[in-house]
Amino acid sequence: MDIDLIELNNIIKAYQQTDFASRKAALATVVKVTGSSYRSPGARMYITDDGRWVGSISGGCLEGDALRKAREIMASGISKMITYDTMEDDNSSLGVGLGCNGIIHILLEPINELNDPIKLLQSIQVLEQESAMATVYESTMDELAVGEKILWNEQLDLGQKSTCKQLIIDDLLKGIKNNGARTKTYSIKNKSCSVFLEVFQPPIDLLIFGGGFDSQPVAKFAQQLGWKVTVLDECVAHLLPINFPDAQLSGCQRNDVTSNIVVKPFSAAVLMSHNYYYDLEVLRQLLPTEIKYIGILGPKKKGDKMLDELESNKIKLTKWDKHRIHNPIGIDIGAESPEEIAFSIIAEIKAKFSGRSAGFLKYKAGPIHDKGQTEEVFKQVYISDTLKRSKRV
Repeated sequence: MDIDLIELNNIIKAYQQTDFASRKAALATVVKVTGSSYRSPGARMYITDDGRWVGSISGGCLEGDALRKAREIMASGISKMITYDTMEDDNSSLGVGLGCNGIIHILLEPINELNDPIKLLQSIQVLEQESAMATVYESTMDELAVGEKILWNEQLDLGQKSTCKQLIIDDLLKGIKNNGARTKTYSIKNKSCSVFLEVFQPPIDLLIFGGGFDSQPVAKFAQQLGWKVTVLDECVAHLLPINFPDAQLSGCQRNDVTSNIVVKPFSAAVLMSHNYYYDLEVLRQLLPTEIKYIGILGPKKKGDKMLDELESNKIKLTKWDKHRIHNPIGIDIGAESPEEIAFSIIAEIKAKFSGRSAGFLKYKAGPIHDKGQTEEVFKQVYISDTLKRSKRV
């Protein structure tokens, strides 16, 4: 599940700035979509009773009506599910032409002392590790009320749970492995509950080796996505704070690379120092680590030469190594300028960690937010391009 980190950060910031002595607030969360919608499950909107909101649950067409309904649950203090049917282009009940062709289920939750879902989101954000959370949105079970949440991560000892909660926890663990968001209904003794299961991944930890001018847009784009950025170079003169605002800067000599970095489960490295031997040494020292993505800037011949040199020095590359090394770096968008190249690099890293093939959405069958069509996108783009080539020959 890909959580919008910028949106989540903005919601938490707005929450922290709210004066609850004079204001009431609510959280709207998209928990289920049938068909297509502008936002996918997990999209959130923070609403205050003065008519302000942060985040979004649609392309702008549902927010006004959700605001009106949010005021009702702020007053009652009871969480509530609302459903929007956008199958019809002309939705007279909302007074707008939606045209999304989907049914959108949104959970509205009041924020008060007894129920504070944003505090839980804050705790997930601080952990900086993969977590999974279940949110109950429909229930006839006494033990599970609408709005109740079950959180799992490696630091939590959940102990013994009821039968239904244990089933939910088991599915949260499966969600971590499959990186999937979904809804599921559990039935026990003629009672049932429906939950939204989602996975929270920490922000990508981007390690940029090389502080040249073309590293600047890479760092900028990554930070705009909420990623954490570290720029490393053996030449300290390249590490100017004015060129990399908000990034961590680190002098990194080629003979001691790994002592300057901490490889996390969501770390990615970009080798773009324009110094062949520096990049080669960085690559050599990254290979024994568990880093999941290594991109080499430059022509394919340069990267191939580096890989051949490693092999000649008896450093055998495994299938895993060949999978995580991207040579040359980036996706093919016809990039020429430093900004365009940076855009293609960031897009490839995003696709890598999202488990996507970076193909054209027009070739994808089913809803665009569906995470289960990765191979189909790749195959259709590949087959389409292959057919075009064969016809030209």
